[in-house]
Amino acid sequence: MENNQKPEVWLRGPLADIPPLLQPVAQAILQVQEEINSLDNSFPNELLWKKPAGLASVGFHMQHLAGVLDRLLTYARSEPLTEEQLQYLKRESEEPFPGCTFIDLLENLNKQISSTIAQIEGTDSATLLEVRMVGRSQIPSTHLGLLFHAAEHTTRHFGQLFVTFQFLRSGLYNIPIPD
Repeated sequence: MENNQKPEVWLRGPLADIPPLLQPVAQAILQVQEEINSLDNSFPNELLWKKPAGLASVGFHMQHLAGVLDRLLTYARSEPLTEEQLQYLKRESEEPFPGCTFIDLLENLNKQISSTIAQIEGTDSATLLEVRMVGRSQIPSTHLGLLFHAAEHTTRHFGQLFVTFQFLRSGLYNIPIPD
């Protein structure tokens, strides 16, 4: 039997236009993009905001992934967050509009990932160790630290999203669990 699956992004060689030191960052984010886009796009709307066993919802994770990438890349550019970004942060756990679907959230996330990759492509490697301030408290990090955290955070939340997605799709959340 022939396996036509591509190897993971990090095993496909260097990514064109990505600075060498930032290859792992871009590869991790692109891997998540491929995996999230391979999920069943017909995920039921009625499950999108469910929180089984108090876990964060699939909808939250989708919005949070896009929002954190946007915020971290803003800090990486040495810019403060806008009021719009702060409002998005406050609403990540809420349905953005009535009838919002998994596809709607996926399109938003794909746009943010494209913007993230474009910013990584344009990053001057000479700036990677420069200090960048984070948040209202102006906590110091580095340009590289922010980009690395963008990749690490994206992979971590995709893992959480994937488990919740699979659990909800299985229907097991409706089965009583004996003591």
